[in-house]
Amino acid sequence: MKEKLVVIVGPTAVGKTKLGVELAKKLNGEIISGDSMQIYKGMDIGTAKVSEEEMQGIRHYLIDIKDPTESFSVAEFQQLVKPLITEVNDKGKLPLIVGGTGLYVNSVIYDYHFPDVPTDLEYRQTLEVFVETHGSVALHEKLKDIDPISYDLIHPNNYRRVIRALEVFHVTKRTIHDYQKDQPQESEYDLVVIGLTMERQLLYDRINKRVDIMVEDGLIEEARKLFDNGVKNCQSVQAIGYKEIYQYIEGQLTLEEAVELLKRNSRRYAKRQLTWFRNKMDIDWFEITETNFNEKKQEIQKFIEERL
Repeated sequence: MKEKLVVIVGPTAVGKTKLGVELAKKLNGEIISGDSMQIYKGMDIGTAKVSEEEMQGIRHYLIDIKDPTESFSVAEFQQLVKPLITEVNDKGKLPLIVGGTGLYVNSVIYDYHFPDVPTDLEYRQTLEVFVETHGSVALHEKLKDIDPISYDLIHPNNYRRVIRALEVFHVTKRTIHDYQKDQPQESEYDLVVIGLTMERQLLYDRINKRVDIMVEDGLIEEARKLFDNGVKNCQSVQAIGYKEIYQYIEGQLTLEEAVELLKRNSRRYAKRQLTWFRNKMDIDWFEITETNFNEKKQEIQKFIEERL
């Protein structure tokens, strides 16, 4: 028999964390974070990390497992999550992956086999010098003709992923997307994938409000502490929520400009997430709002129980 697995995905700020906890309480579940940033210690506000209070006693995995100076990859995520799914099932509980990092989640659902493409250190160093000289946006433009899919999916500021995409093509003459097309199309799990969506303007309003709350709760101070502790030029602080505030700390933007940029980047990220989920995953979608939350929670719970 296949192991059971529930996945809850959706754009940032749609309400995945709250729903995941509520469903875990009802379905005797435990939660595996599917967020590529909540793994980092000391990065709580900017990642909207689930708090102890919000967990409501539900066991959460893959929260606070890395220092902000460490890197983290989709392959490492897969290696950590697959044994956890088995562990939770063996306890007679239901594992729920909750998060918005689509490629990470898909790597587990479909057991991605990652291309064993060697690193070309000389080429990589050339690209890193190019970033320092010309900036991450110019580097990102190099993807446009050779790998337009990665160009659309990878944010220009995530220059490490851009470099890897360019490197894979340089070494193999195949794009990362070419490798992904060769992946298994059927999951090894008894699987339910729930997608949460929301009317766009309502979602954007929630994103803007959440950023304001983050600032009130100490986002600037959190980012400054990381900056002062030497967390610079690291994968962790390339994330939305930190790179904008770093620009303020470094004097490149006013605080007002940085906050507005953070809101804009978060809205654009939500749009990219929705596009990715709809193109790459077989999802049962539910439109959720603050007013219909309890009704939708019961509907989704019933849907999962009937499917599993």
